[in-house]
Amino acid sequence: MATYILLSRLTDEGAATIKNNPDRIKEVNHEIEEFGAHVLHQYATLGAYDFVSVVEAPDLASIARVSMELGARGSVKIQTLSAIPIDDFIANLR
Repeated sequence: MATYILLSRLTDEGAATIKNNPDRIKEVNHEIEEFGAHVLHQYATLGAYDFVSVVEAPDLASIARVSMELGARGSVKIQTLSAIPIDDFIANLR
């Protein structure tokens, strides 16, 4: 499985949903599982992004589906980054 970083910004609608139902965050994580990915770590952050999620998915197409499905709802804007384990990155430089 490949690792991806999802940087998420809530829209006004998304912020209202989270304020009224904080458990919605965990519900979305279960929905991500239904798309074939797995949330390894998730953090609420201050600054440019509201959440940082570390997610495993079988391939780029799978994580693209996660990003599109969640983004299409209008409650969140997601930037998805592909993450390479540092040891793999170093090995590929040699």
